Amino acid sequence: MNAINWTPKAIKQLRKLDKPVQRELYGAVSDLANMPDCRNIKSLVNHTYGYRLRVGNYRILFDWDNKIRVIAIQEVKKRDERTY
Repeated sequence: MNAINWTPKAIKQLRKLDKPVQRELYGAVSDLANMPDCRNIKSLVNHTYGYRLRVGNYRILFDWDNKIRVIAIQEVKKRDERTY
């Protein structure tokens, strides 16, 4: 089981979204506790963050420390040409 930590920046980005979208994203992030057995995860190359979680039109960028088993949610962004 992994611990999930939200950065203040990610919390602020999540709060700006509609309530149904917030619930959907928060539920998807809760599933990350079972890393690495998760779906819609991609390892990022040459990017500030190590991984991304795809949830519909949104991307959750995060880092995962497999040794300590901590997931740090860094950003929540709607997918567009500037997401990555």
